[in-house]
Amino acid sequence: MITNAIRVNKQGGPEEMRWEEVALPEMQKDDVLIKHTAIGLNYIDTYHRSGLYPMPVPLTLGIEGAGIIIEAGENVKDLTVGDRVAYASPPTGSYAEAKVMPADRLVKIPDNISDEIAAAIMLKGMTVEYLVRRTYNVKAGQTVLFHAAAGGVGLIACQWLKAIGAKVIGTVGSEEKAALAKANGCEHTILYREENFVDKVKEITNGEGVPVVYDGIGKDTALKSLDCLSPLGMLVVFGNSSGNAPPIETGLLAAKGSLFLTRPTLMTYNAKREDLVESAQQLFNMVGSGKVNISINARYDLKDAAQAHKDLESRKTTGSTLLMP
Repeated sequence: MITNAIRVNKQGGPEEMRWEEVALPEMQKDDVLIKHTAIGLNYIDTYHRSGLYPMPVPLTLGIEGAGIIIEAGENVKDLTVGDRVAYASPPTGSYAEAKVMPADRLVKIPDNISDEIAAAIMLKGMTVEYLVRRTYNVKAGQTVLFHAAAGGVGLIACQWLKAIGAKVIGTVGSEEKAALAKANGCEHTILYREENFVDKVKEITNGEGVPVVYDGIGKDTALKSLDCLSPLGMLVVFGNSSGNAPPIETGLLAAKGSLFLTRPTLMTYNAKREDLVESAQQLFNMVGSGKVNISINARYDLKDAAQAHKDLESRKTTGSTLLMP
């Protein structure tokens, strides 16, 4: 089958993205063929495009989408043609009108969740689920630091953490983003371009620090994030929008209070199908109950994905962004 897709023939800037006809891989017995109805835009897509995460080329970008099954392999038992499904998982290839996907990486979309919402939440929302429930199990009454609180992951995290009774200190890049984060449940915002976030965290916590820092920025923030932690605290570096975090010596963790450091990924946490299904169910429950509301603040035609990447990398986007096939 031939489909239209965004291809990268050489890793680099957004200018390397091309709208091309591509042949889909042949379906295997455990695969399904999906016609996309909405596609999620995520920062990891820029890493795959740029080469920060080296990938074989030519490459169709994207690991998140929602759509309708139009064909199912003979071994697929729990999904059928016509089912609405969503995913946030390799193999790449969601920046396309259609995709062949392993059935065990898909989840059915509940009736009370639209395709657009599903495409907007799978990667960001399941990332929040594993971060706050499994990497560090945040409890009611705790205060946490979340970098980029007005980003797609950050806005979901602020709402989720508030719903469980935790308080969020969030770093943001502007007054507008501070207002957005606060509207989504962030208790305290720090304008990181104007304020020293370490000093502000210490001030807000009366010098105690926080038990966990969630850092999706990496290079620009990771070392300073250690200074925001209370003894036995955990630094969770789950992304690197500013570049890879620098090496951190184990002796530094000892000196700063017997700290923990982890670099988790959604793909590891949801590698087992039962964990994927549970993660998605927790997310759908939070969204379906209204405890987490999703803001889709921008939509681009799929063929205009290069412009979406430019806007994402220049910090022009907030909340979730969709590519529409």
